[in-house]
Amino acid sequence: MSPRTDRWLRCHRPRPSAALTLVCFPHAGGSASAYRAWPDLLGPGVEVHAVQYPGREDRLTEPLVDRMDTTVDRVTTEIAPLTARPYALFGHSMGGAVAYETALRLRDLGFAQPEHLFVSGRQPPEHHRQGDLHTRGEQAMAEEIVRLNPDSAALLEDRELAAIVLPAMGNDYKLIETYAPRRAAPLDCPITALVGDKDTELTTAQARDWAHRTRGEGCTVELPGDHFYLVEHRVAVTGIVADALGRPIR
Repeated sequence: MSPRTDRWLRCHRPRPSAALTLVCFPHAGGSASAYRAWPDLLGPGVEVHAVQYPGREDRLTEPLVDRMDTTVDRVTTEIAPLTARPYALFGHSMGGAVAYETALRLRDLGFAQPEHLFVSGRQPPEHHRQGDLHTRGEQAMAEEIVRLNPDSAALLEDRELAAIVLPAMGNDYKLIETYAPRRAAPLDCPITALVGDKDTELTTAQARDWAHRTRGEGCTVELPGDHFYLVEHRVAVTGIVADALGRPIR
């Protein structure tokens, strides 16, 4: 029997005996496959689940979801059973905001808070910027994708691929540009903010303000690269995650 594709989490390498679960949230326009290599990099002590937003990969025919509250509700429902054992959340860019709001929602519902929250390439609530790029059409969206990641220019020349990527990207930009962070008490778990030193969307000084969102330890790590620094530095990023969680990679 094939797995249901309408579910929001993908676990490419199940590890039922792992001591900890890590749930990863992709960037705007991204998919669960962005984290496919992470189980091998993190080793047997961590079971990695990745969020699969609708409208991409194996959920391509499902309606897109362009509201933060709906996305958080759906993801929280599936993460809740995983909180029976220690877990952590990692989100990049838009995914960082979704991860943060999910941590708040789980707390509100009485579930255990994560062992750690990792927020990558994402402004903390006090620096969040709303916008209107999602209203300006696919050409503007394509230009934004290339601005953030020049290597994507060649991919967008493939019309079939662009026809898949651009609607999902526009949807996700609507989600994050219309999102209003809610006022909430700080989390108890430590928060590590990661940022590329050439990221035009987030400064290291802004990233440090994630420390205001926790009663625990706040840490900021700067790595070389632009907004998508973690693609090139995947090994370094997973090493930072493993160290923060106190889990040896091997």
